[in-house]
Amino acid sequence: MWQCDVDGACDGCHEGAGRIGGELTPLLWIAVTGLVAVGIAGTVLPGLPGPILVFAGLALAAWIDGFERVGVATVGALAALTAATYVLDLAATAVGVRRFGASRWAILGAVMGTLVGLAFGLVGLLVGPFLGAFTAELIARRDVAHAGRAGLGTWLGLLLGVAGKLGLVVAMVAIFVVAYLR
Repeated sequence: MWQCDVDGACDGCHEGAGRIGGELTPLLWIAVTGLVAVGIAGTVLPGLPGPILVFAGLALAAWIDGFERVGVATVGALAALTAATYVLDLAATAVGVRRFGASRWAILGAVMGTLVGLAFGLVGLLVGPFLGAFTAELIARRDVAHAGRAGLGTWLGLLLGVAGKLGLVVAMVAIFVVAYLR
């Protein structure tokens, strides 16, 4: 039998103390892996809330372990980084749009171009946002030169936003791994 303190706190006298999940633990770890993998993909691909999925996976992993290795403070820092990914994404897109004089139509066109570009693989993901922004801006302003600048600015803003989000998501995973292995 276990020998814990009078108040029920375990000082590590038995294996698995403080851990949550029991027989479901292997399935929960599979869910963690799936959430993080899909979240990393969703950070680059549109339509998936990538950083939120990564955070959910990492928070689930901390919970499975009873927050013993990865504490609540670390999970809070991961939540802050998750929020920062969205702020960074919006800021990068806004800078690209403003710097090159694009309209809101260009942003909408870039989003639509990205979604259509998904059907064409990596090339579609790279070219789709530019073509969408260019086309929407051309329809809105009927100036090819301006539409080209707007398309380029929107595309660069989206690209920088995705790169920044991916960097923050990788940092989130690294912080978790360091805390977990400590």
